[in-house]
Amino acid sequence: MTESQDSVAVMITITLPDGSQKQFDQPPSVLEVAGSIGPGLAKAALAGKVNGTLLDTSSVIEEDAELSIITSRDDEGLEIIRHSCAHLMANAVQNLFPEAQVTIGPVIENGFYYDFAYERPFTPEDLEAIEKEMTRLASADVPVERSVMSRKDAVSLFKDMGEEYKVEIIQSIPGEEELSFYKQGDFIDLCRGPHIPSTGHIKAFKLMSVAGAYWRGDSRNAMLQRIYGTAWADKKALKQYLHLLEEAERRDHRKIGKKLNLFHFQEEAPGMVFWHPQGWTIYQIIKRYMQQLFIDNGYQEINTPQLVDYSLWDKSGHSAKFSEQMFSVESENRMYAIKPMNCPCHVQVFNQGLKSYRDLPLRLAEFGSCHRYEPSGSMHGLMRVRAFTQDDAHIFCTEEQIQQEVADFIDLVYKVYQDFGFEEIILRLSTRPEQRVGSDEVWDQSEQALEEALNNTGRDWQLMPGEGAFYGPKIEFALKDCMGREQQCGTIQVDFSMPGRLGAEYVTEDNSRDTPVMLHRAIFGSFERFIGILIEHYEGAFPSWLAPVQAVIMNITDKQAEYCEKIAVSLENKGFRVQSDLRNEKVGFKIREHTVQRVPYLLVAGDKEVAANTISVRDRTGKDLGVMELSQFETLLQEDVASYSRQAKQEKS
Repeated sequence: MTESQDSVAVMITITLPDGSQKQFDQPPSVLEVAGSIGPGLAKAALAGKVNGTLLDTSSVIEEDAELSIITSRDDEGLEIIRHSCAHLMANAVQNLFPEAQVTIGPVIENGFYYDFAYERPFTPEDLEAIEKEMTRLASADVPVERSVMSRKDAVSLFKDMGEEYKVEIIQSIPGEEELSFYKQGDFIDLCRGPHIPSTGHIKAFKLMSVAGAYWRGDSRNAMLQRIYGTAWADKKALKQYLHLLEEAERRDHRKIGKKLNLFHFQEEAPGMVFWHPQGWTIYQIIKRYMQQLFIDNGYQEINTPQLVDYSLWDKSGHSAKFSEQMFSVESENRMYAIKPMNCPCHVQVFNQGLKSYRDLPLRLAEFGSCHRYEPSGSMHGLMRVRAFTQDDAHIFCTEEQIQQEVADFIDLVYKVYQDFGFEEIILRLSTRPEQRVGSDEVWDQSEQALEEALNNTGRDWQLMPGEGAFYGPKIEFALKDCMGREQQCGTIQVDFSMPGRLGAEYVTEDNSRDTPVMLHRAIFGSFERFIGILIEHYEGAFPSWLAPVQAVIMNITDKQAEYCEKIAVSLENKGFRVQSDLRNEKVGFKIREHTVQRVPYLLVAGDKEVAANTISVRDRTGKDLGVMELSQFETLLQEDVASYSRQAKQEKS
């Protein structure tokens, strides 16, 4: 082989995301490739994605490969920063509290945590000291170095360090291959990686809280201390996130629900809502809205029992999958389940009387009251409850009708969410999970049907492998609220399995019998959770069509009381939700009180208004809308209500 041939043989070709290529006469590291592109990229590089695999910047690329340089602008880069920040925190904790043992420290949404074994609880002052030490370590720009060692050597190392939890972790990892470790200064930790090249890449973080956590999540094990933190690419992003947390705290539906007297919970019925008059009014407004939507779109409303013999849940497959979430009761030597969902009962309605292909699609809807056991620690106000009502419906159709039904439903979901003031909607296709019923052929058929329906809409969508229901794939609809948070609400699921399991069939055009396809669909998901989302989205200042009280009429003195009552009755007779406030209080006090209660319109009548047969109108923002005749205000309120939430969006902008 000649010298030139030898030179060609060792050339390494690196293909970059834009299709351009870099060639090296010896295997380069990820960092060297970044440096060949530009010194700024080399400085910003956190890792490299080599043929789809994330690696440290020190990793050497031994053969031709595709490479993306990962920086803090990438989602993967932010995750690496957060993982590295967990190590930085553990490093700081052991610097300050040498007796503390480190256990497990993963990345979570918006941040990270690390569990520690320590003799006493960490205090808020401890967190401040830890954060200060983290800042010092980050400023020192300590190199982060990867190494590997055998399990035997690793066990010996951590035993000598007194890290019994790390020893247990290492001994529980299956296989015999060497393990990777990351070291920064005197601190070393077991980790798969990748990690940042040095601690100086961590520029914005904050420790949030400390909580108890059982080792391995088992209450029989020792109680550890879990420190939560958040980390971001820069201080601006951190500041925005902390502001969002403050905003979320201010908008917490539990606080607003109490302030506006909408609902409450109590220990005698955990996870079950006590609706107050104002909250129940909102509930009924939403229900009436959806009932009209059912009528306009060809749904027939039904109602099914709360208690159903357990045998039905065995046949449907729910007992095998959801038994731990089902409440049950025994009576007369029979076991019943309080229904956790409505679908098996809807099949029973379909089965009454022989159906023809001419009857399809048959759309059966129910405001189904369901109960599911949620662990006490997972319940969260209206967002996660044990008793809830779904805007549930099931469409029985032929395979040929799936595309149109799904497409129509997608359009319907968009209309509903926009009526409630949500413009940004995310579509996701969730495919077969590991635990499922039905053949692979049926799943192929179901997934293809939903994918084609999504593609036919022309809208963007995301694939979520393995996230489908146990009986079929589904399209999920997530809306974004005013704080940019994603709230998963609606769903439509194709089910080729359950109708057959429960004996559903129809007469085809050639007089044979066939099993219908069943589409499970909901738009709100549950009334409780959707109302919780609405409360936080609007901070309790509901648009007029949703507000439990749309207007309050107030007198200045007792002389206007009769006039105010007359105005209130007139508005009520036209279908508006109005209250009169005739208390012997200063009108300024009454205005402030009803403004706090987020009432959309505040009407005031004094001697001048009575004499002119008018009312003085202002909105809850304090804007003076002027003096109006009653008919003028009625028109204003009618137009506001008819606009649904569009007017509310204009006010916010």
